Amino acid sequence: MSRKICVVSATRAEYGLLKPLLTAIHYDVDLILQLVVTGTHLSPEFGYTLKEIQKDPYPIAKKIEILLSSDSAVGVSKSMGLAQISFAEAFDDLRPDLVLVLGDRYELLPIVLAANIAHIPVAHLSGGELTEGVMDELFRHAITKLAHLHFAAIEDYRQRIIQMGEHPSRVFTVGEAGLDNIREMTLMNKAEIEESLQCPLKSKNLIITYHPDSHDNLEAIKQSFRTILAALDTLEDTLLIFTKANSDIGGRLINELIDEYVSLNPRKSLGFTSLGQRRYLSLLQYVDAVVGNSSSGIVETPSFKLPSINIGPRQQGRIRANSTIDVECETQALTTALSTIYNEAFLATIKQTQNPYDQGGSSLKIKEIIKQFDLSNLEMKRFYDLPKH
Repeated sequence: MSRKICVVSATRAEYGLLKPLLTAIHYDVDLILQLVVTGTHLSPEFGYTLKEIQKDPYPIAKKIEILLSSDSAVGVSKSMGLAQISFAEAFDDLRPDLVLVLGDRYELLPIVLAANIAHIPVAHLSGGELTEGVMDELFRHAITKLAHLHFAAIEDYRQRIIQMGEHPSRVFTVGEAGLDNIREMTLMNKAEIEESLQCPLKSKNLIITYHPDSHDNLEAIKQSFRTILAALDTLEDTLLIFTKANSDIGGRLINELIDEYVSLNPRKSLGFTSLGQRRYLSLLQYVDAVVGNSSSGIVETPSFKLPSINIGPRQQGRIRANSTIDVECETQALTTALSTIYNEAFLATIKQTQNPYDQGGSSLKIKEIIKQFDLSNLEMKRFYDLPKH
């Protein structure tokens, strides 16, 4: 009997990372893909990215609305409650053999709770990582303890999962699945990108993606992003391509500031709720750097031998290549970093950059494990103690 794999996607970034794995599952005759779409995918405010998913060949098993029109702490908590109720009903209907999730988003915590209560084992991608500057750090580790199979990007992260009491036989080092996109996707050329953006690229071009640090209050988030905008505004003959923030607390505030800046500076800036995975990866071929605090600046840009400027503490703790410049959200530090990405000596050093997250063929490795692994005894977990020295 075919094994039913329920894959949940709640955000544009996560879906892009999952696509190679979705393809591997969908085209395996021994597996049945149950794709459940939720979160910002169903929100017009965040680009209604469901319409992009519908262009892909994967059948959508469920569309589950959980996002309230609020990014306050109360609104986020209510969304989490709605997610647990809705996914309890969905799992009762779909009855998957395995639920698969990726990352550390708050929406995933109630989803994997519902799966556990329904006695459905959970596979988790990207556990063991650290993002010490954001609340998602807590959610990631909580999801690890609620999961039964673990797919870590690098060996250091696998060891951390084992340190958390997960048995080594259930924890696999597979690389970052989303990087398979770079090999498998037909990327757009410069002319196609300019037509898609409806704007010619300039002599210098930057992608900016900045998410709120959840430890900050709204005023601090606003001040930080205004500091970044002011530093970027000093650049000459540079196209600033903004991709908007996610639905975290303070995300809407950042998006309002992006809209305001782009409306005042239409000749040198563009704003997108979502570029989509293909257009985003295609752009990485032609921009000078990625600026902000998205994980993409650490995980994906090194594969393009491209600099990234990582601002603030959000990604603190992640292992990174030497192409990443870490800076505080402070005017002089930002100005120096924006100068460094055009420094010939610095650019020469990153031509030899090796992406620590890229192991190749990650999606096929994951697919084969979830296809072959004996799921019958996965539910019963014992805490694995590290050997005593």
